[in-house]
Amino acid sequence: MPVVVAVVVTFDPDHDITGLLQVLDAQCDHVVVVDNGSSADGLSRIETAAAKTQAEVLPLGRNRGIAAAQNVGIARAQDLGASHVLLSDHDSLPAPGMVEQLLSGFDSAAHVAAVGPLPEEDREGGDQLVYVCRRWKPGRATPAELDTDLLEVAFLIASGCLVNVEALKTVGLMDESLFIDHVDLEWGLRARRAGYRLLVAPGAKLHHSLGDDVVMLPGRSQPVHVHGPNRNYYLARNTIALVRRRSLMPWRWRVRYVYWLAKYVAFNGLLPDRSKERRRMLRRGISDGLRGRSGPLEARV
Repeated sequence: MPVVVAVVVTFDPDHDITGLLQVLDAQCDHVVVVDNGSSADGLSRIETAAAKTQAEVLPLGRNRGIAAAQNVGIARAQDLGASHVLLSDHDSLPAPGMVEQLLSGFDSAAHVAAVGPLPEEDREGGDQLVYVCRRWKPGRATPAELDTDLLEVAFLIASGCLVNVEALKTVGLMDESLFIDHVDLEWGLRARRAGYRLLVAPGAKLHHSLGDDVVMLPGRSQPVHVHGPNRNYYLARNTIALVRRRSLMPWRWRVRYVYWLAKYVAFNGLLPDRSKERRRMLRRGISDGLRGRSGPLEARV
């Protein structure tokens, strides 16, 4: 019988996560909360929520990044005898029966590293964050493609992703050098390079909030997510880092990601909100990416 351990990464959630922990407790064998350096008040709220279920809380004391927090949770899940690890953000909420549907995906296909749900945003312009392999890039799945029991994808959004522990032993853990942004993309590329398949079960639903503002541009059906200056830094730096890893990404995808980065820099550099800070962080992200710098964003004198 599979043993599913949920790993929830928290960082100062602005809402009560009791409901999330209760849903995960009902669908999984164990729930582990890895807190990534929340404030004292935030950690207290998390521990209060965990006390209402059987969830275990592992405080890291500081923000070590999403990849490091996930790796701490995965290690604990392995200690608990997990055959599968369900990754979750604190701002996601699985639909009833989601984990069971994800598990069935492993029974339906061979050599599967991970199965993910259909992540949906509950707001105007909300996305269905499923990306399939296209010639020039990972592209959004069409409604026709999502009208299936299982869909093979380019990579999986981390939150709601059910990972096979045996695959982790081959593919490896999350890349902590990236800190945040593109961590799930990088792991997915490694998994596919190792010959594994990544699947989405569209019938398994997950409410997911990216926590960003969105802007609808004329002539574009998909919303543009607006990140803060620090995230501008990580997205610029880590995009360059992945483009430089030639063995991971097909050359056409690398060309397209360079093009995407140019558009991203132009759009965010022109935003009126904190425009000077955005441009500074984008320049720094590009510089650090070209220099091969990684890890957390450190203050500089």
